[in-house]
Formats: sequence, C-alpha cells, structure tokens
Amino acid sequence: MMVKAGNPLNRSAAHLLHRAGQRAADIFSEESRAGGLTPRQFAVLVAVSEEEGLTQTELVERTGIDRSTLADIVARLLSRGMIQRRRAKDDGRAYAIKLSAQGAKALREAQPGAAAADTRLLASLPPAKRQDFLDTLNLIVKADDE
Repeated sequence: MMVKAGNPLNRSAAHLLHRAGQRAADIFSEESRAGGLTPRQFAVLVAVSEEEGLTQTELVERTGIDRSTLADIVARLLSRGMIQRRRAKDDGRAYAIKLSAQGAKALREAQPGAAAADTRLLASLPPAKRQDFLDTLNLIVKADDE
C-alpha cells in the first residue's frame, strides 16, 4: 500500500511506528509459522531463557509488555507447557518463571524464523543505515524506561 507523500500521517512518528510494528508482527508470523509463537510470546521465552526465575513483574520490566498482557501470555505459555512457575523465594506472593524442556525446544525452533524476520525487516533499509535504525529504536525504548 503506497501512501501519498503529502499525507500528514507520513510525518507522524506514532503512526509510522504503529504501522512498522504491524508489519514486523506480520513478517514474524510468516517466518515463524511452524513454531506457533507470537512475537510477544517469543520475547517472553527469550527473556526467561536468559534469566531463569524471573517474576512476572521482572518480565514486564525486561520485555516492556504491559502487566495484563503479560499475565495472559504467561497463562497461555503455561497451558501449552512451555514454561513452569513456582512461588518466588524472595516474595511468596510472586511467581518465578522457568522455561520447560518443551519451551526450550519451541524457542530453539523459533529462533531461525525470528532471525529471518529481522533480516527481512532490515532489508528494506540501506545496509549503512540498519545499525542506526536499531540504535534509534533503542533510544526511543530506553527513553520510556527513564
């Protein structure tokens, strides 16, 4: 879909980021079809694989996914047997999340598709601008953390 150059939406960072996010999710789905994971489920599995025992609050901090959405993702991953949870040692009210063997397998199987999705997304940019693009996105994300 081509958007006219004079369209004010072409100058709206919020709108363009939303559209880019939609495109990224579509490409991720196409490339990772076999694994059956959404981009957010994949992000949660990656975060848990990097640091076992994270609480849901810590997963919110690591992934940027809002609490209610993360709770839904955790419930879905639990029902699919991809993660396990137990009461956190430091806080009996919180749950510590651990990757199951099935979750580790799903993550391994999804990684090539996720990498292919990133490659496809960045392919639309000139090679010299790809790292700048990622750095700029990180600046936007980190500004929200501060």
